[in-house]
Amino acid sequence: MSLAQRLQQPSALLAPGIYDALTALIAEQAGFEALYLSGASIAYTRLGRSDIGLTTASEVANTLANITDRVRIPIIVDADTGFGNALNMQRTVRDFERAGAAMIQIEDQTFPKRCGHLDGKGVVPVQEMQGKIRAALDARRSNDTLILARTDALAVEGLDAALERAEKYLECGIDALFIEALRTPEQMKIACDQFAHRIPLLANMVEGGKTPILSATALSDIGFKIVIFPGGTARAVSHMLQGYYSSLRTHQTTAPWREKMLDFDQLNEVIETPALLALGKTYDGKNT
Repeated sequence: MSLAQRLQQPSALLAPGIYDALTALIAEQAGFEALYLSGASIAYTRLGRSDIGLTTASEVANTLANITDRVRIPIIVDADTGFGNALNMQRTVRDFERAGAAMIQIEDQTFPKRCGHLDGKGVVPVQEMQGKIRAALDARRSNDTLILARTDALAVEGLDAALERAEKYLECGIDALFIEALRTPEQMKIACDQFAHRIPLLANMVEGGKTPILSATALSDIGFKIVIFPGGTARAVSHMLQGYYSSLRTHQTTAPWREKMLDFDQLNEVIETPALLALGKTYDGKNT
């Protein structure tokens, strides 16, 4: 089933955040239908930095290629602002599509952008974003590569302006829509009442962010078709690592953490080392 076909189903698609091939593999093994490659989480884990536009398009494309080489389910990838103007946007879309993206998310922030739940954002003029959307749509080689347009205007210009921008972006022919950092369930309902019957809407759940955290089931009931928890993985891993490193420093051994860890064989089972070694043997010339 294609991502477009899945978005036609009644229930919302829950896509957890990932940041590398290992997190993608474990999420796929957990049974998710699609994954969300978070630009913020790449900044957190690859650079150890905040999501303030420091990540490059090539870093995201390389990460995406490693992931799509490892898992089979669709990947929604955060392309930020396209990393520049309309021509940069086209190159980004081509690179991400070639790397295996099922859906590419683009946004209307000024460059360099920042996390949608940080203060101090800016947005480009509507006409500029419309041009970038058209550039993105023209750049894709397959209509199966979906384009998701995100607006961050709510924090800058207010809800009404954000909804007006969303209408303008919808007119360009996008495949899905994302109104970032809705503040209340009432705002969520307003957005869904206006758009959900015409185009799939994405809900972004950021722990400690500006949008109330609701379950995918509750968000589906409101009208959303895609639900992401983009940074939850990085936050959970960071919390675990704080405890792990603190324990190792204190006890000088991993023994207190053994029950919270996979051992050598267990990790190799997760990453399917036995199957990989067996595959290698089929090419070693000894069975011919």
